[in-house]
Amino acid sequence: MSGAALPTVAKAGKTAFAEAMLFTHRGLSGPAILQVSSYWRPGSPISLDLAPDRDATGHLLAMKRDRPRAQPATILAEMLPARLATALAAQELPTLPMAEIGDAPLRMLGAMLNGWTLVPDGSEGYAKAEVTAGGVDTSCLSSRTMEAKSVPGLHVIGEAVDVTGWLGGYNFQWAWASGRAAGEAV
Repeated sequence: MSGAALPTVAKAGKTAFAEAMLFTHRGLSGPAILQVSSYWRPGSPISLDLAPDRDATGHLLAMKRDRPRAQPATILAEMLPARLATALAAQELPTLPMAEIGDAPLRMLGAMLNGWTLVPDGSEGYAKAEVTAGGVDTSCLSSRTMEAKSVPGLHVIGEAVDVTGWLGGYNFQWAWASGRAAGEAV
């Protein structure tokens, strides 16, 4: 599937991101995965809606009725990248026209498309990280000068502080703003 991309909603716990997802030779990536990874904890599941804003089960059942001779991969390719549609059809459904497939397998596939739950076996780590979490607690710093309350003269800025924003420049903005505040203070 490497190189296949699609819009998705990625969730970790109660936090969700509607962005693009990319299959790579190493696993999943793209904005949705990178965003949700800030909220994911090892051993916990993430949920992916591969057909956002669409009732996949309803669509599959309607296509069984409206286009009975169509092959499942053809129908799935209307919702997903063609290679992914072909792979899912081969893995999840019999190689029969839509009319000859029972409702149960279509319902199961539809539910999976709208709620694929998986437990990642890890991440690429700090070498590939877009943002990091953790650092010096903000309550230990002056919000005006970024000076450590317990160590006068020590200023902490950027990703060394426990402040993490969404992708898209927020972390750069934090680094620049906190750096300026500390620079003006000294």
